[in-house]
Amino acid sequence: MGELRPLAEDLTQESRALAQALRELFDGLGVSVRRYAARRSRDPGTFSRYLSGSRVPPWEAVMDLFTDLAEHRGTAATPEAIELVRALHRAAVTTSTSPKHAVEVLEQQLADADRVSRRSTARGDVLGDALLDRKHRIADLEVRLSQLEAAWNAERERADLLASGRPDVSELLRERDTLQDEVARLSAELLAAHKQRDEAEARCELLERQLETIEKVQQTAVLSGGAARAPQRMPRILIVDDQADNLLAMTAVLSTLDQELVTVSSGGEALKALLHHDDFAVIIMDVQMPDMDGYETAAHIKRRPRTRDVPIIFLTAMGTDPEHSARGYAAGAVDYIGKPFDPWVLRAKVAVFTGIYLERRLHGH
Repeated sequence: MGELRPLAEDLTQESRALAQALRELFDGLGVSVRRYAARRSRDPGTFSRYLSGSRVPPWEAVMDLFTDLAEHRGTAATPEAIELVRALHRAAVTTSTSPKHAVEVLEQQLADADRVSRRSTARGDVLGDALLDRKHRIADLEVRLSQLEAAWNAERERADLLASGRPDVSELLRERDTLQDEVARLSAELLAAHKQRDEAEARCELLERQLETIEKVQQTAVLSGGAARAPQRMPRILIVDDQADNLLAMTAVLSTLDQELVTVSSGGEALKALLHHDDFAVIIMDVQMPDMDGYETAAHIKRRPRTRDVPIIFLTAMGTDPEHSARGYAAGAVDYIGKPFDPWVLRAKVAVFTGIYLERRLHGH
């Protein structure tokens, strides 16, 4: 596993071009596949398949190569070079017909959501312990204050003596007030940690359903999540992107789901479309749009009682950076897809949200 494998046979032209570009980047590091995989905590076999072209890597893995090469050489890659490789990656993903890459993307998202859940749970435990400690200390201070007040009331004739001890009471009161402020702060942080954990758990459940959808597809060779075959009125899908080629690409990918696709090119048009129809199963929305970006559009959607429960999937070219995904979740998104998008991932996510919509409609929600 130390040496580069030869390029795989029967590669598409796009996959071959991407693999060759990745191999050139990797050669510049001067390390073995196994050593680099260990450095990045990746499976060496999987990384070797990236370089042989038999598997298309997630864009984050490509950016890791650029980052490590820049550190090794002392100079960063030009924006033009990154954009060239991004175009090769986009083309390779688009022409990929295997669901393996989609499974890998979803498993990575599942791992990220699980990590957030575990960290939030651990932080909640720490905050809970700190909160309990502060409450115990407040209780102790309250007892001490009560004892001093009792002594004050019982021995008024010694007022002068007790007055000299009054500063101690004031100090206790200040300490109690400080602890009460800490309790309020820790309570808020604990509530936020629990909310973050619950949201991450919900994302894990969604991603597991999406992975199950792809597994069913591999068994039946039909990607409909079971819902599209039912003899019932299917909900619409709203696609929001200011780039016409992206709208065309997503329309082509989702046309197999037998659902009406409503495509718009701005946040304002998306809000109008939501006024005209109330049966959208999901909204797929680009983050980076002029005038009103995806975050602002999502905020408007979530403020409307009629549309606040429609799930939003953000489509972003900014990768899966935690800062961007956290901002998306804060804006009201329930999921995200990186650009260039994987067709299998997109269909699986839409199929799951369509299934959830139909389940709710069946039960009258």
